[in-house]
Amino acid sequence: MHITQESDYAIRIIYCLAKNQKRMDARSISQEMSVSLRFSLKILGKLVASGLVASFKGNRGGYELARPAAEITMLDVIRAVEGPYQLSRCLEECGECNRGASGICAFQQVFRRISEQVNRELGAVDFAQIVASENQCR
Repeated sequence: MHITQESDYAIRIIYCLAKNQKRMDARSISQEMSVSLRFSLKILGKLVASGLVASFKGNRGGYELARPAAEITMLDVIRAVEGPYQLSRCLEECGECNRGASGICAFQQVFRRISEQVNRELGAVDFAQIVASENQCR
């Protein structure tokens, strides 16, 4: 099981902005993170709409983090591009049980517990930590 490519790229884009600590244009972000410009712009639009990234128009335009990297978690980024993380569709409000059951079953209880644990872990990792650990690896 993997996160989507869009979430992977969104995490890279936020990392790029956190690491560089400056306003960057979409083309530079795209090149530095090896993400196509078109896909970068789509993701940046979602990140701006979610309030994680600020965009600026004009000569000195570009993108920068809307708040400090220490206040942006991996969970924030995944939610911005995909919505809430849930291991199984059966956890959604209108999720349909693929076996036709109604109510809560043993599988749903397990999927909910795992989803909550993954969300806690993703919410515990912020981009200041990631940048700091990357700097220690050099």
